[in-house]
Amino acid sequence: MSEGFVVGQMTVKDPEKWGQYRSQVLATLQPFGGELVFRGEQVLSFSGLNPHPDIVVIRFPSLAQAQGWHGSEAYQKLIPLRQEAADVVLTAYAT
Repeated sequence: MSEGFVVGQMTVKDPEKWGQYRSQVLATLQPFGGELVFRGEQVLSFSGLNPHPDIVVIRFPSLAQAQGWHGSEAYQKLIPLRQEAADVVLTAYAT
């Protein structure tokens, strides 16, 4: 079984709402074995342009668990807040 990773690239529009979102999203990961690998801010581009300065990487035991997390009722309830708080590109990867 391969691991699943969710990568979020974002531009924060409303820092207060983003803080609210961040304070709630970690609890939605736990039932699916998700763990935060890192959050970061782009400081340099070696090639190409990335329109979003911030990134988050989340690891799951499998791609199926990543999909389960994203489709879960708990996470789906947070999406409207996320959309108000930031422009986000959310992608999934398997290793």
